[in-house]
Amino acid sequence: MEIKEAIKAIKKQVPNPSQGLPEELFLFVTEITPMVNVDLLIQDEKGRTLLSWRNDDICGQGWHVPGGIIRFKETMIERLKKVAQEEIGTSIKFDPKPITVEEIMITPKTRGHFISFLFRCHVPSTFVPENKGLKEKDAGYLKWHKTCPLNLIRAHRAYIKYIDPSFDEDSLP
Repeated sequence: MEIKEAIKAIKKQVPNPSQGLPEELFLFVTEITPMVNVDLLIQDEKGRTLLSWRNDDICGQGWHVPGGIIRFKETMIERLKKVAQEEIGTSIKFDPKPITVEEIMITPKTRGHFISFLFRCHVPSTFVPENKGLKEKDAGYLKWHKTCPLNLIRAHRAYIKYIDPSFDEDSLP
């Protein structure tokens, strides 16, 4: 099949790319181009950082900063709000400018290259993670951390200075 025919066939399968892509196509796209994403640095008045447990083939197991890949024709602000609702279960307030932009490369073939915008975000002071029956090692489990955990996923180690400025990065495995 020629490339033009393949593209035509793919377009039939993706009538509205802003709604997301079929999994196989998404994984292919992430093999050939960097992904742009937003990450939410959520900290409370006690200086704790809200992290989510991750357990997948892309990044492995460990704590990570909640975030998401920006969809076609979606703004960073729209993605921030959607991630807050989908991953945290609440609305957030946020500073409109990112506190850092990081180029993150990890070893998997798919989703191995990110341009990540980290935003300082705030939840209501009464916020308590619900976790809806999840246990601590279940994907999506939320927990407040006073210090940077040793099992922070490698992809988010660029954020250590924002999570815990006194943390010694040399203590990570």
